[in-house]
Amino acid sequence: MRAAVLQLSAQGMSSTKLYNYIRIAHKQGVKVLLLGEYILNPFFKELQELSTAMIQEQALHQIKVLKELSQTYNMTIVAPIVIVKKNKVFKTVAKFSPSSTTYYEQQILINYSHWNEEKFFANEIKEITSPLMFKVDGFKFAIMSGFEIHFDEMFAHISSKAVDCVLLPSVSTFDSYERWKALILSRSFTHNCYILRANRIGEYVDKNHSWNFYGDSLLASPNGELLEHLGNKEELMIVDMSHANVLKSRKAWGFREAQNKRSSL
Repeated sequence: MRAAVLQLSAQGMSSTKLYNYIRIAHKQGVKVLLLGEYILNPFFKELQELSTAMIQEQALHQIKVLKELSQTYNMTIVAPIVIVKKNKVFKTVAKFSPSSTTYYEQQILINYSHWNEEKFFANEIKEITSPLMFKVDGFKFAIMSGFEIHFDEMFAHISSKAVDCVLLPSVSTFDSYERWKALILSRSFTHNCYILRANRIGEYVDKNHSWNFYGDSLLASPNGELLEHLGNKEELMIVDMSHANVLKSRKAWGFREAQNKRSSL
């Protein structure tokens, strides 16, 4: 399975870079392309200052562009996007395939005093359910927003559904570089699946903080190894993944087998 991460800063209403990079990815045989958080929309702190009408206008424009690109290049594009429904603002991850568009509504949102998405967005607080899953050429993907990687219950669904790769768009900042890398590698190892993480780049400055989005988009292997990663610049990362390697890792470590023995007792 050939996939790609497009590491960008926020694009606003511009679509030029999306067209250019997705055309390149298509020429390289990419089947699935992942974007980081707050690329199609301004960063959360900026969103708070925008009208609902402006947020909706941006979302509708980028949705139209990505639908067109998915159809033109026969590619599945996974992209976080803030949308408006009935005058309420929701944080989602959209899956654009050549034949359809599906939205995954983020289930667990960050809720810290300096960064409270849970309070701003209208996403319903409810029992955790399975993340969005889909297959491309028999290879099974799951979509999870970056903050959700911290929660064991999300990964219980990953193990039970035998997912090959978790697609993880994120918007990591501050001094979290090493912590995020360690967390992703640990999750990929204990659940024996690939994790493809797309983190945005750029900077947002307010009166209290400088939010430096450092990139470091990466691919973790089912053995918890760092296979590929980017720096802090605008880049396209193309990666190859193998279902056979996922099966090999699961057989070698036996985590799922040990759990299944006990779940039947």
